[in-house]
Formats: sequence, C-alpha cells, structure tokens
Amino acid sequence: ATFVTNGVDLIMANATPALQAAAAATAEIPIIGTAVTDYASALDIASADWKGYTGKNISGVSDGVPADQIAEIFTELFPDAENVGIMYCSAEANSKVQAADMTAALTALGYKVSEFTFADTNDVASVTQNACDASDVIYIPTDNTAASCTEAINNVATVAKTPIIGGEENICRGCGVATLSINYYDIGVATGKLA
Repeated sequence: ATFVTNGVDLIMANATPALQAAAAATAEIPIIGTAVTDYASALDIASADWKGYTGKNISGVSDGVPADQIAEIFTELFPDAENVGIMYCSAEANSKVQAADMTAALTALGYKVSEFTFADTNDVASVTQNACDASDVIYIPTDNTAASCTEAINNVATVAKTPIIGGEENICRGCGVATLSINYYDIGVATGKLA
C-alpha cells in the first residue's frame, strides 16, 4: 500500500505473500514477481492463464522445479523407502501446489505419501516429529516458513534419523541431505531483465 501511495513506477514482489499483497494493492502499477512457484494459485487464476504474464499488471519469474525429477532422487538415494512425508506450511498456496505435484510423482513411483502441515512457526517441531515418526524420508518444498525454521526441523529430524529432501538449496543446507534446486541468484538476474 505504501508503494501505491508513493506512486512508484514498478513493484518487485519477492515470494508469494509479497506478490499477493501487491496484487491486492494495485491493478495499475506494473508488478514483477520473483521466487513465486506457482503464479496461478498465488493469484487465484486458471493455470492456463499464466504464461509468464497475466495480461494485467503482473508478470514474473517462477522458482518451480519439476516434481518428477525430484522424485527420482528418492529412488536413487532411498530405494528401500516406502513412506514419504511431505511437510509444509498450510498457509502457503505455492506449497500446496508443490505438495500435490510431488504426491502425484511419488505415488506414480510406488511410494505411500502423507502430508504433514503446520500453520506457522509455533508447531513446526511437533509436526516434524509426527512426520519423522510416520516417514522413511521427508520432502519439504520451497516453503518460506519451513526455510525460516530449518534449524528446528533439523534438530528433530537428526535425532529421529529421518532424511529430508529439500525443495531448494537453502532448505537442503539447513536440514536436508539432497535437492534438485533452482538458483535464486539466476532467478534474480532473470527478474531484473524482465523488469
């Protein structure tokens, strides 16, 4: 709202919550999104209507990664695993989309998949414990809340000896064992060029 009041020429929105706030604040000032996994779900539009732009005042660069390629990591590193937990913040629309995509990819490979969601940072540790108790391996998508809680997640998962595949390199660095990741620097460069 401050950007709109100040009459800026362009708004750069980093991650889904910022994009949603900017979209709610203006339909006139151009908005460039970055580090948003799924613009269609973030903006509540049909997937077919997102082609890197909306036809309105919003365009952007995605940080999505292909679920089927990430699922292959499970078969390579954990061939004996049967139960995969997908853990994310239920308040993040992009995480829900990634969880659904990963569930489909892992189920197609024969895994039993369960979702474990937390509402905010307050219940991350307890949800992580539940996920570890029920899972051979855990997947965490590019979830902003999870990314801010990797130390708490790692503290639980390490004791439980439950490995985590991260949706991106920072989650992997904080609590994971492997990832197939995008590079946020490269996404930033692409966003700058788009602007």
